[in-house]
Amino acid sequence: MPGLYFEEFAIGAVIPHAITRTVTEMDNVLFSSLTYNPQPLHIDFDFAAKSEWGKPLVNSLFTLGLMIGLSVHETTLGTTIANLGMTDVKFPHPVFHGDTIRAETEIVAKRESRSRPDAGIVEFHHRAYNQNGRLVAECHRQAFMRRRPTSGLIEV
Repeated sequence: MPGLYFEEFAIGAVIPHAITRTVTEMDNVLFSSLTYNPQPLHIDFDFAAKSEWGKPLVNSLFTLGLMIGLSVHETTLGTTIANLGMTDVKFPHPVFHGDTIRAETEIVAKRESRSRPDAGIVEFHHRAYNQNGRLVAECHRQAFMRRRPTSGLIEV
């Protein structure tokens, strides 16, 4: 499994994520429809054309989900127990159809669980950038992470 265990996270480390993703019109319209978000800035090309942006904006919650999704392979794949929360979510620049998103994750803090000796809490600072290197999203996320399993063997 490529995900990291609690012990493997080093505070201050920045993990660049290998997978990138180009956002399509279908992604935006489908996500907005599935989440019952009728905001015309996302789904009405005529309305969006008359806005200050001149074209549809990608739904920011899709951008948030994509940013975290891009981080999974190198951080939490198979080693997370649960997401505990997200804070300081920001979208400093809009995402548009055709933008290619890349992400990186900084390890901000970690602590052992007080209630479970097999787990710990890691705080991530996720950042997403478009193809021009412009920051489009960021957030802090706290995750409940597995500790490396012990072999179960008794050492002598």
